[in-house]
Amino acid sequence: MTDPDLIAKKLAFIESCLSELQRLAVPTRITVDVREERFVEHTLQIAIQAALDVASHVVSDQRLGEPPTNRELFDLLARAGWIAQEEIAALHAMAGFRSILVYGYGTVRPDIVRDVVEHRLGTLAGFVDRIRARLKGDK
Repeated sequence: MTDPDLIAKKLAFIESCLSELQRLAVPTRITVDVREERFVEHTLQIAIQAALDVASHVVSDQRLGEPPTNRELFDLLARAGWIAQEEIAALHAMAGFRSILVYGYGTVRPDIVRDVVEHRLGTLAGFVDRIRARLKGDK
């Protein structure tokens, strides 16, 4: 059984991160202010990690499979109806972006970080909404 309290805490954390990015981030300063760059990158990293934690918890508790990668967590959630198929590509991109931030699998490009803050936060907000709706529907 998926622990709704644990999931609720993680979802609220993601929302807090998104709110902080919307209120505090100054995307135009990412390329000229190292504190801005690191604040944005770190906040995105921990928000995406929380989404991966939620996905992992649901996949494990619902026995949806054994994903070999973080990206595949979202595939399993979609197959089980927790999220829409249309969301998978954007969530895969978020997982890949997090890997770049954490492991340095590529150069972190400030223009991409800025784009994520300015145009892609809805991906995480939508994920939160879908998981929360599914949990309410399971009660």
